[in-house]
Amino acid sequence: MTDPSKPLTFGADGITAPLRFPTFRRIWLASLLSNLGILIQGVGAAWAMTQMTSSADKVALVQTALMLPVMLISMPAGAVADMHDRRKVALVSLGITLAGATMLTTLAWLDLVTPNVLLALCFAVGSGMALMGPAWQASVSEQVPSEALPAAVALNGISYNIARSVGPAIGGIAVATAGAVAAFALNALLYLPLIAALFLWKRITEPSRLPPETLNRAIVSGVRYIINSPSIKIVLTRSLVTGMIGGAIIALMPLVVRDLLHGGAETYGMMASAFGLGAVIGALNIAEVRKRMSGEAAIRACAMSMGGALTAVALSHEPVLTAIALVLAGAVWMMAWVLFSIGVQLSAPRWVAGRSLAAYQAAGSGGIAVGSWAWGHVTNAAGVDVALLVAAGLLLASPLLGLWLPMPRISARGEEPEMLEDPKVRLALTGRSGPLVVEIEYRVAQENARPFHNVMQEVQRFRQRNGAYGWSIARDIADPELWTERYHCPTWLDYLRQRNRATQSERALDRKATAFHIGTEPVRVRRMLERPFGSVRWKDESPDRAANEVLPVNCEGSGAK
Repeated sequence: MTDPSKPLTFGADGITAPLRFPTFRRIWLASLLSNLGILIQGVGAAWAMTQMTSSADKVALVQTALMLPVMLISMPAGAVADMHDRRKVALVSLGITLAGATMLTTLAWLDLVTPNVLLALCFAVGSGMALMGPAWQASVSEQVPSEALPAAVALNGISYNIARSVGPAIGGIAVATAGAVAAFALNALLYLPLIAALFLWKRITEPSRLPPETLNRAIVSGVRYIINSPSIKIVLTRSLVTGMIGGAIIALMPLVVRDLLHGGAETYGMMASAFGLGAVIGALNIAEVRKRMSGEAAIRACAMSMGGALTAVALSHEPVLTAIALVLAGAVWMMAWVLFSIGVQLSAPRWVAGRSLAAYQAAGSGGIAVGSWAWGHVTNAAGVDVALLVAAGLLLASPLLGLWLPMPRISARGEEPEMLEDPKVRLALTGRSGPLVVEIEYRVAQENARPFHNVMQEVQRFRQRNGAYGWSIARDIADPELWTERYHCPTWLDYLRQRNRATQSERALDRKATAFHIGTEPVRVRRMLERPFGSVRWKDESPDRAANEVLPVNCEGSGAK
């Protein structure tokens, strides 16, 4: 853990350190171009919708169509990213996105785009990006060393927002001079460099000794990990709220330009660029913010600053004043999301990194998608200025959420699980044998009963997030010093995965519990096959294997139960 009052450092060379690594640099530059294309298309789609309909909720639904897929398929996408080669997953995802962008370009060229067709193809493009997101973000840790990871995370955010600072302006010019079809065509072309960069990446993988999980089991494992990780749950909740409220400015920006500033496509491009320029400024100053503020204080400051910026946008009718307010809004918006993203990436071990990032993306993008839909309806009922003022008020009140869901301290990354030898057995087992019941007996002095029980509550969380279920701790009523920890795993293979997922800090916690053990007998671990009908044999097939494993109190392996 790092003290939240201390700065989040980015290495000796600062935020540019990851660019020393050729693979990261090549992919980062190509992703900058693809982000540029996405934002150019966003301008074309949003403005095309304003030309086809006067309905505010239809205009806001463009943002929903792009973001909703992230909420719907992020967790399966994260599971796929953790199960398969992340480079190949990213390439397939880009193929889907390129196909959607190409179809949108073709239909726009033939003048066959309707509001519903536009929303459907935006959804298709968003689906490809949703599938790519977890694989791309989780692969960053494979492209740079752990000490450069925070800077790489921030650089990825900067990439998007450098594109945001110029992409909308280019999109506005393209739409004004050649129509929306030009914006759609540029987006399709700008995916090609990223596809080439991923083809050139010679990814080195370490094959796992254990076979990959099935998709359903991988999703369940990811959800279980998140449910039993309080710090990640807090980040997801705060990002969901931030997306729902703060996303109003992104969804309603075309209407701000049309209804409050009475401008056209060029003005919209300029306003979106001002927001993107602010986001770049925010990302470049994130280290300074961390140096001066704790994580919770920084998130509160971002929410209140954005509330003030939205108030200014709602009341302003001058493009210059609106642009200044949008620069501030973009800066604090970006700071908040970088803080959320770094917190997730540095907390989750590699085996579940894709799924954790997918959950974070689903929370943030889902919040923006749902919020965009809601803000569109508020705008229809009361006007864009009132909708922005309501959003500003909610942002100013949102720091109250930190009173019972304070931002957690950021954990240090690099606590990767170690593969352990399989426990010896005398019963013939297959990977599907199960369920497995594990019982661990401790003898604890009665005066240590309460502190031991407190430690075991923490042990429960890490056992469950790594794959155990039905966990319990029991105390013998006839022998109060005797405690029994018990949990289940669905199959023998699931148990092998569960015992190999514990990080260094989790193994240290396990040893802390074992340290309470007293007496001459060591801690005893029993592993039993529940309902073992299919494993019944007339004779032992492996007589040289031990049925139970006895672990000494001071054994390093006691953390691998």
